[in-house]
Amino acid sequence: MNAIEIRNLTKTFGPKVAVNGLDMTVPEGAIYGFIGENGSGKSTTEKIICGLIHASSGSVRLYGRDHTDGDVRARVGVLIEAPGCFPGMTVWNNMLIQAANLGIENPEEEIIKVLKTVRMEGAAGNKYKNCSLGMKQRIGIAMALLGNPVLLVLDEPINGLDADGMRIMREVLCDLAENHGVTIVISSHILGELEKIATHYGIIRGGKMIREMTADELEASCRTYVALKTQDMNRTRYLLGCKYSRVEEDEAGYIRVYDLTTPEQIVTYLYENNLLVSEILTDKISLEEYYIDLMKEGR
Repeated sequence: MNAIEIRNLTKTFGPKVAVNGLDMTVPEGAIYGFIGENGSGKSTTEKIICGLIHASSGSVRLYGRDHTDGDVRARVGVLIEAPGCFPGMTVWNNMLIQAANLGIENPEEEIIKVLKTVRMEGAAGNKYKNCSLGMKQRIGIAMALLGNPVLLVLDEPINGLDADGMRIMREVLCDLAENHGVTIVISSHILGELEKIATHYGIIRGGKMIREMTADELEASCRTYVALKTQDMNRTRYLLGCKYSRVEEDEAGYIRVYDLTTPEQIVTYLYENNLLVSEILTDKISLEEYYIDLMKEGR
């Protein structure tokens, strides 16, 4: 069963079309990376899924039922923008308030469980305002986990985190999906981090879904390239440009050749033209590079 099925979703704000005929499918148990530029319609779509705003037209089904169904809505956890916490209150008391809002029985037991899940059990007595950004994001996820949701919708939960905060967040999200059976929709501009955890991707532009794929399909779609350096990079770039159809220089100063060729063929070709290769490697383009290329196709 799919956790989310969206068909022909449209949302307008006056004359502005925020979401335009969007189709989206999120399999149960997936970590779904939702990717797009600012203003592409990601947050609007997520808010519609969560029932925070109403669609202008189209359908949204969660686990086979309409997303307005009260029973299925109760199984959705949400963290969009920032958790709604009182700064001067402790983490524990903020969690108690949220548990009361949700009508949770045995709230203390439930709070201990979700704080442990996000590795925040030692910070329950901290005032919210004294928590770091990474801690606040994990508190937000803990609040979203109250009530045992089967679907978690997270809007930019890793933006602004330091390296250690991102590592902890990755581990928490993977644990939720793998060991607790939670389906996660996560939007982020930090595509390198998203690539480490996502099992599925949806790429949106101008309110429309332009590509959905699994992580394996992305891996197969990402072109392999040969990257190299020589002592005369200008001449190398010229010679390779004469022989191969796509030759580029990357940010690290390597010349990349994207054609189907081997390092040995390139080294031999340059040696025959009196150029010695000092460094060479093969790799695949990243999710970020794939995304940038995809965005360029529609320009």
